[in-house]
Amino acid sequence: MDIALLIKAALMGVVEGLTEFLPISSTGHLILAGALLGFDDDKSKVFDIAIQSGAIFAVVLVYWKKISATVRDLPSQRQAQRFALNVFIGFLPAAVVGLLVYKTIKAHLFNAPVVAGAFIVGAFIILWVEKRARLVTRIQSVDEMGPLDALKVGLVQCLGMIPGTSRSGATIIGGMLLGLSRQAATEFSFFLAIPTLIGAGVYSLYKERALLSMADLPLFSVGLVVSFLSAWLCIRWLLRYVATHNFVSFAYYRIAFGLVVLGTAWSGLVKWVA
Repeated sequence: MDIALLIKAALMGVVEGLTEFLPISSTGHLILAGALLGFDDDKSKVFDIAIQSGAIFAVVLVYWKKISATVRDLPSQRQAQRFALNVFIGFLPAAVVGLLVYKTIKAHLFNAPVVAGAFIVGAFIILWVEKRARLVTRIQSVDEMGPLDALKVGLVQCLGMIPGTSRSGATIIGGMLLGLSRQAATEFSFFLAIPTLIGAGVYSLYKERALLSMADLPLFSVGLVVSFLSAWLCIRWLLRYVATHNFVSFAYYRIAFGLVVLGTAWSGLVKWVA
């Protein structure tokens, strides 16, 4: 296996792990990083989706106590059944919409102008939400959520399919607008990512299996391991961050990043193609 290619896979894994759970769009960063690294052919698109599973393993590790308790208590405890049902309900909209629009998104939206535009629009939405005088908080913990709350957040998650929007950003900010506390919205976004991103990875690998071979195993393994490690660090940091901070700084980052992408794409300085 080409060492240079493995280094690129590791770098992409770092990008995935550090951006998957922040409101700044991991997909957008992967597309743009891939363009800079020359890692943007059809196989690399499958790679980008597949290594999201590495980041999900980090969620499982951080929340292992709650996940294992839920699985153990599922047959007999109403709270565990309610939590599992909410995650399933929240996952369904993305599963259905994803199956319907997968080809359209892949064919038309994986490019720099769309990504940059989504970055900037998403930034202004975050600023608007954070600067509202008062958000009514009905739900302090994910265990207080009802099925309708989960469905609403799941519908908002579908916006994250637009590259550059950010699945995490859509679910966290959307959850806050729907009455979840910042902590509850962030944690439910993590839990919702487990079936959503694993499902996306499995589906992508199945659809594009003709592009892959056993020779690609080292490439994908490096990406998965590195994304797991970097995501684990990011999740632990983010949980501490949301306890005392808002998301305004991420909004300004999105604006700056989006403008840089638009400027370099318009000038031809960088060929932002995925």
